[in-house]
Formats: sequence, C-alpha cells, structure tokens
Amino acid sequence: MKCPRCKVLETKVIDSRVIEEGYTIRRRRECTNCGYRFTTYEKLELDIMIVKKDGRREPYNREKLISGIRKACHKRSISEEAILSFVNELELDLIQRGEKEVPSGYLGERVMQALKAWDKVAYIRFASVYKDFKDVEEFLTQIKELNHDEPS
Repeated sequence: MKCPRCKVLETKVIDSRVIEEGYTIRRRRECTNCGYRFTTYEKLELDIMIVKKDGRREPYNREKLISGIRKACHKRSISEEAILSFVNELELDLIQRGEKEVPSGYLGERVMQALKAWDKVAYIRFASVYKDFKDVEEFLTQIKELNHDEPS
C-alpha cells in the first residue's frame, strides 16, 4: 500500500480489526520510510450487474445504494448502523443467490420493505423516486395504502 504522504510503497500493518459485522477489515498502517500512520479498509467487492427497468446494465454500486437509502432517511430516526447492516445483509443475499445479474426491481423492493418497517416517511420518500410518482395523487394513493396496511 502506497503511503499517502511520501508515496513510498513500503508500509506495514500495525493493527487490524473486523468491523461492520465481519464484512469489513479496518487496518492501521505505518509507512516504513516516513513513519506516517493511516487507515485503510478492505471490503468484499460484488461482481454483479444490475439490470435496470429499461434493460440497461450497470455494475452493482454499494455507495449508490447507501446514498439512496440515506436520502430517504434524511432527518429521520434511522441510524447509520441500521442502514449499513441492512446493506450488508442485502449483499450477503445477493452473493447467496449466485446470480451474475440482478434486476434493479429486486433491490428496490428489498429497500422498500426495510424502509416500510423502519419509518413510513422514509418509505414514501424512497417510493416516490423508485416508483417515479408523476403527481400528488400517486403520493396520496401510496399513503392510503400504507394506512390501510397498518394493523388497527
């Protein structure tokens, strides 16, 4: 690993820790040349293509998924840990499916299920983008369905 300060390739690992429920390794490194210490992360990379509704294909992007969930959860009482834990579980599910291509609808539905259980406002925010609401009537219909689904 190249030192970010002096650009020398020789660094040594001085500490390693498993984080994010075992899906990430955090490493503290030290440059053998200048002594600079820095942190790196090692994560599992998924080699999966996401098939969009229009047929386009794009590589799975963890950060894009997390960003969409964060936007839906903005200023709601959903922790970052809950979001990351959900994404880790979803990625494990994708690995276990063993498919090289996954429909974007599968990811969208899984996210909506989680958001619906966590927070109705976050769910509506995500659904409005995912389902491409065209007008206020579609919002109202979705809200009525949410209220109808709640146990009395």
